[in-house]
This record gives sequence, C-alpha cells and structure tokens, in this order.
Amino acid sequence: MTDSLLDALESALRAEREALAGENVEALLRSTEAKLQALRAAESAALSGADAPRVAALAAFNRENGLLLARRRRAVAFALRQLGRSEAVGYDRAGQHSAGMPSRTIAVA
Repeated sequence: MTDSLLDALESALRAEREALAGENVEALLRSTEAKLQALRAAESAALSGADAPRVAALAAFNRENGLLLARRRRAVAFALRQLGRSEAVGYDRAGQHSAGMPSRTIAVA
C-alpha cells in the first residue's frame, strides 16, 4: 500500500518538474494539487522503516523542484523590475494597501 502512495507522490513530483521546465502554469497547478493530495495520503499511512530511503529521495526531489520554482520566481521579479513594476506587497493590518516601491514611467505617449 505504501508503495502505491509513494508512486503517486513521485508521479506528482515528476509532473511538477515537467511543468516547471515547460513553464506551463496550468500543469504546475494540477501537479501541485496532486502532490498535496499524495502527501496527505502518505502522511495518514503507516510508513515502515524500509520506506525511509525512498521518502528521503522524494524529499530531495521536492527540494530540487522548489529551487527551480524559486529561480523562476526571481527571473519574473527581475523582469517586472526592469519594466518598472514591483511585486505586490499586500495589505497591512488596517486593510490599507501597503506602499511598495514606486513605479517609474517607461514611456509617455
């Protein structure tokens, strides 16, 4: 039983890697949802000590995907800064939009 749960998690991680490499947002969202479902199922199952090496390998695979995602996020943030935009900063405790970096006008028509 745990083999099938870990297989599902590995499949979701591979799909996530492919989505990140292919810059496919919809596939990334689907694979992330599948990964979370597989994680929930694996957490509720009783894993044996024999599963530890595979779980460690899957954890490393997940960290690698996280690094790819962080790299993509930095590239997008850099591109937005070059275009005069900044990342959304959200709202403060009073419900007011937090002040971010001022944007600059790229061109005036």
